[in-house]
Amino acid sequence: MQIPVVRNVLEANEKLAEQVRARLDPGRILALNLISSPGAGKTTLLERTLADLSGEFRMAVIEGDLQTDNDARRVAATGAQAVQINTEGGCHLNSSMILQALDNLDLDGLDILFIENVGNLVCPVEFDCGEDAKIALLSVAEGDDKPEKYPLLFNLARAMLLNKIDLLPHVDFDVRRARDFATRLNHDLAVFEVSCRNGQGLDGWYEWLRAMRQARRQGRLSRQER
Repeated sequence: MQIPVVRNVLEANEKLAEQVRARLDPGRILALNLISSPGAGKTTLLERTLADLSGEFRMAVIEGDLQTDNDARRVAATGAQAVQINTEGGCHLNSSMILQALDNLDLDGLDILFIENVGNLVCPVEFDCGEDAKIALLSVAEGDDKPEKYPLLFNLARAMLLNKIDLLPHVDFDVRRARDFATRLNHDLAVFEVSCRNGQGLDGWYEWLRAMRQARRQGRLSRQER
């Protein structure tokens, strides 16, 4: 049974998440919440994605970190809009933070908003940030049992990226095991094996983004049930 105060916090967050969606809905902006452990490669994935798709989409990033604006400066160097949120020790972003960050973005004509959450596989999953989809990022430098140990993220995500596959010859990571754990939890999960270092597999990720953006623009993208 959930402790009442926790339930109340999540319910209050959900109400603000609806306000985020209301801000993004007029422009049919696709919002994606990127969640991973620290060092899995979220920022590098965004750098590649923003650079490679800059001719197709107008994109922006809300960066979540405990301290520094290092990642925001990295993504801003691609030409995309970037807003930094420092949580000062907080383990996740919430919808109140996202709502305030939107005031610092030009939403006119925006196609895709990426939310790079704080590196953590637990807390960020619980808090709806007004996104259309959660994206799980798992690097092969981590354990292949992560989907089994942290099931909620992989159950709720629409896509999982297995990153740093160029390192497979050098690490003990069973790709099949990780995929099987994740897809057993979520039969509809799209899985992409990618390397942001050499670009391997990114075309599939980009096609998925195009399809999601088209579905959002046409009003065909339903929210995934929690």
